[in-house]
Amino acid sequence: MESYSDFAYVYDELMDNTPYELWCRRIENLIKTYGISKPVRETSLKTDAVSPAVSTEYEQSGEELLASERNLVADLGCGTGTLTQLMYDKGYDMMGIDNSEEMLNVACTKREQSGAQILYLLQDMRELELYSTVGTMISVCDSLNYILEEDELLQTFQLVNNYLYPGGIFIFDFNTVYKYEQVIGDTTIAENREDCSFIWENYYHSEEEINEYDLTVFVQEEGDRFRRFTETHYQRGYTEEQMVSLVEEAGMKVLLIKDSDTDGPVTETTERIYLVAREQGKQMENNSAL
Repeated sequence: MESYSDFAYVYDELMDNTPYELWCRRIENLIKTYGISKPVRETSLKTDAVSPAVSTEYEQSGEELLASERNLVADLGCGTGTLTQLMYDKGYDMMGIDNSEEMLNVACTKREQSGAQILYLLQDMRELELYSTVGTMISVCDSLNYILEEDELLQTFQLVNNYLYPGGIFIFDFNTVYKYEQVIGDTTIAENREDCSFIWENYYHSEEEINEYDLTVFVQEEGDRFRRFTETHYQRGYTEEQMVSLVEEAGMKVLLIKDSDTDGPVTETTERIYLVAREQGKQMENNSAL
């Protein structure tokens, strides 16, 4: 899994057409429909619960500790924290996890500017290690497509299931094989902005079903001087059938599958799919959320 480095510092500018607000509204609605997490700042007004993402000496009761885990939302592959911040603004207790230190540096700068109480962790999702269970896990913007091997994707799903609170849900999206093979494979995308430009060259390797993209970015630094840097990333497309099989093998139950662009049924030309799955198997005494 490649880690964003120099690209992290221009990521938000070059990806400004990413529909984070739409994804945030969708996730919020899915949590309300299928999930067990609630906005903690609404809850705290009633119960004075303390967010576990903030260091505190406050001693919580067992019931409050369980509620704090149930209401915690973890954003896997959070990148620069745009969606994490939007979900925090909705009142959710947020944790962001990414394996790129540079992306997390940008996310932490945003956190400082906003005053948000978000915990960011530098971790590879394939080796996820949390201090507690969480009520909801989310992963968007094809973060899971960076996992190139099915056994590693299964391992990730098993870890997600392990750290989900009883009855918790996992909401994620992924790019399909069709998108890489028929839409963006072997194409070049170039944009010229006022203070930076990029060339995005895609190469689809059909035997491995891997999309390689070579990114060249020119960033203006002083006057007419530009700095050039390159990065190479690899992503793998997955089918609906592959994802469902891996999610179920990991111990979760699939609740919903839809086309991310149309919000309708998945078709042969669907480019991005979103899926909702529920943890099952854990039991917790006096757990009224299930």
